[in-house]
Parts: sequence; structure tokens; C-alpha cells
Amino acid sequence: MVASYFGSGSVFIASQAGVAHGYTLLWAVVGAALLGFMAQDMSARLGIHGTSLMEFIREKLGRGGALFVALFLSIGCVAWTLGLVAAVGAAVQFLSGGAVGWQPVAVATTLVAIGIGMLDYDKVESIMIAMMLSLMAIYVIVMLPSGADPVTVATGFVPSVPNAAALTVAAGLLGTTALWPNFFLESILVESKGWTDESDLPTMRKDLAVGYAVGGVTTIAILIVSAAILPALGYTTLDTFITPGEALVEVFGAWAMILFIAGAAAAAFNSIIPIMWTPAYIIPQALGHEPTKNGRLFKLIFIGGTGLGVLSPVVSAALGLSVVDMVILFPTYNGIFALPLAAVLLFWAVNDRETMGQYTNSLKLNVVNATLVLLAIVLAVSSARDFVGMLFGGGL
Repeated sequence: MVASYFGSGSVFIASQAGVAHGYTLLWAVVGAALLGFMAQDMSARLGIHGTSLMEFIREKLGRGGALFVALFLSIGCVAWTLGLVAAVGAAVQFLSGGAVGWQPVAVATTLVAIGIGMLDYDKVESIMIAMMLSLMAIYVIVMLPSGADPVTVATGFVPSVPNAAALTVAAGLLGTTALWPNFFLESILVESKGWTDESDLPTMRKDLAVGYAVGGVTTIAILIVSAAILPALGYTTLDTFITPGEALVEVFGAWAMILFIAGAAAAAFNSIIPIMWTPAYIIPQALGHEPTKNGRLFKLIFIGGTGLGVLSPVVSAALGLSVVDMVILFPTYNGIFALPLAAVLLFWAVNDRETMGQYTNSLKLNVVNATLVLLAIVLAVSSARDFVGMLFGGGL
């Protein structure tokens, strides 16, 4: 589930943050990771001591209300998938020297993701872990020779917002890190992890801490190398999918480009499966069913929802969006529209005494959760207009 948050959106939103705002948004990466960790911790406790988040929503809002929430949130999952399969396609197009277009690769990627997503949980988890560790190694290797000034980098961890555009990027960082699908998945899959009572909480938290540390370090590495290299070479925005790699080639040589693009492809593919598991779990739960990975309804929704990824080239052409536009804007959509709703629902659930009994949130956890809710709402309100303009105005 942690692997799901670090996708191509993380790669390019972090790159955009670095090239447009220098090191000033490093604090947002750390804050988003901490908020994501705490939110998943609350989700896990909800699953261990109470019920899954979507089952809670159905109990409180009824079947119709729960289904509306599930379908609304699932739109964001499909949007994510459209951007992710496009990212894999663009990476393969570049690595093949243009011999293969990104559009057919996006279609093939969708089909491969469907196949892997139907594997047993343990097998999928092993693939996610291996890819996340590889991604961290790739981007730290690229970062180390970047020549970033440590003192200047340190200032980026002090919260500041230089301008309104930075708020939109911060919303993207939050939306791609404090990943709302994990609020649902964590509460559902604790049983698969063998976490069933209070004694399992330390193990659960260690699991989350390691995962978010790996993802956070990887995101920070990308932002630092982008801030250190791209502006100095005259880059002010990410014009194409390979812009960060082109800048790295000028400084380090072709190896850096290959690592960057291969990492972006791996990160993108890594996220598709757990993100699209989310609709396959929450829609049946909203309807009152208990979904399993081997169940017919789960398979139908997962295959059908993920299969919409083949429309990525059509969406790109219809909205006039490049691959980079989709990779950055679609996670931002989730940060603006889906995250606030999911955060409010999670806050409600972990404070419901009927559901959680004696394990309702402490005051400290409520402060953290309220921070996530308020931050998500403020960023959504502040950046929604700019986002809509970019989405229907031809991109970034």
C-alpha cells in the first residue's frame, strides 16, 4: 500500500516542485509522509478494532450514500490509472528510441497490470517491496552527485509557500503521498497481514514507518536533484516526459537519463495495481457484499476499472494533455477532490465510539487527523481553480 503512493505522479510532481520552486517545498514532502503515515495508522486501527472504512460509511450513510461515495472516489482511481499507464508507455517509447509509440504500450501495460493484480496478495506484496527498494536506490544514486548545497537544502524543510502556484504543487504532493485509497485498503487488508488485535500495533507501525521512510527519501531525492540541476541549466518547467532526464544527461551522462526514465516506468507500474484494487473492494462493500480477491465481483470491477486504462491515448488527445500533464494533474485531482472527502470520513470513523469502543482516537491523534482534514480542504479550495484551468486549458 505504501508502494502505491510512490508512482510516476510522485516522480514528476517532485520534479515540478524542484524545477519551479527550488528546495522550498521539501517540508511538504515530509509533512505529507507524516500525515500519510498517521492516516494509515488510524485506518489500520479502524480495521483491527472496528470495521473497514467503507463498511463504516455504509452503516452510517446507508447503501445509497455509500455507493455514491465509492463511485465518486473510484473516478479518481481511474484517472490515476490513465496517467500511470501513459507514463509507462512514454518511458518505453523513449528507451526504445521512438521505435514504439507510447499509446500501444499504454494498452499493453493495462493488460499486464490486470494479470499481476489477480495474483495472490503475498506475491503482489513481494513485487511491490522489491520495486520500492530499487526505486530508492535508483534516485539516491542520481541525487548524490548533484552538487546540491546542504545548507540551502536544509532551508527547504522550513515551511514556506512562495506563491499561489506552489500551493497547487503542494496539493499534488499531498495527494500523491497521503494517498486516500490507502485509508480504505489498510482497514480492509489488516487481516491479510495477520494484524488482528492490540498486540499487532507495533508491528503494523514498524511496517508503515519503513515504507514511508523509503518513499519519503525517494521523493526528497528527486526534488533535490531537480532543484539542483534543472534551473541551473535554464529549465523552468517540465515540457516533456523526459525533460528531467535530458537535464541529467547534460551533467552526468546517458546513464542518469536511463536510470531516471526506467525508475519512472517502474514507479508508475508499481502504483496501478493497489490503486485499482480500491474500487474492487469498496464498491462491493458499499453494496453490502464482502469482497475477496477470488470473488467474481472483485474480479469484474478490478478488470473493468483497470481496463479503462486503454483509453489513456483517447483522453490525452481529447483534452490536449501531454503525458507529463496527465501524470501530474490526475494525482492532483485526487488531492483536491478525493482526499478531503476521504480524510473527513476517516476522522469520523476513528472517533465513533460505537465502532471503535475504547480505541477511539486520542487527543494527539485527533490533532493530526484534523490537521490532515484542514490542510486537504485549504489546499483544495486554494488550488481548485488553477487545476481546472490546467485540465481543460491544455495542461501545465
